[in-house]
Amino acid sequence: MDLEKIEGLVKIIENSSLTQFTLKEGDLKITMSKLDHPPVVAAVPAPGAPAVPPAAVPGEPAPSVGPEDKDDKLFIVSPIVGTFYSAPAPDAPAFVKVGDQVKNGQTVCILEAMKLMNEIQSEFDCEIEAVLVSNEQKVEYGQPLFRVKKL
Repeated sequence: MDLEKIEGLVKIIENSSLTQFTLKEGDLKITMSKLDHPPVVAAVPAPGAPAVPPAAVPGEPAPSVGPEDKDDKLFIVSPIVGTFYSAPAPDAPAFVKVGDQVKNGQTVCILEAMKLMNEIQSEFDCEIEAVLVSNEQKVEYGQPLFRVKKL
């Protein structure tokens, strides 16, 4: 694999919602992961949108962050390490799917940790834009589970 292909993969990963990526080509294996995971809260600003404006570089205006931002995408993240379940039972429908409008306090998934089932609830009214993990996938503390748009 040449350097241009690797650089292209890095750019794709940087501009996506993926947090980890592995590619195996023959006996070459490349694993990439983002180090700047979003803060661990029920909802976080979209990646790349600074939570606080950085100090201004001399000669350059500081970026503006505030109500005028048009990017209102947030994430529901995992508060624990565990196994993600999208439904209450294997034969039951998923708690939420893309396009669903979720109310504050509504269960969006279950995370199993140490044989305990933990219902994860939305902390605000929102619309599910993307489910970022698959059923029965292991998730990490702070890992984004759903990309949402606040209502």
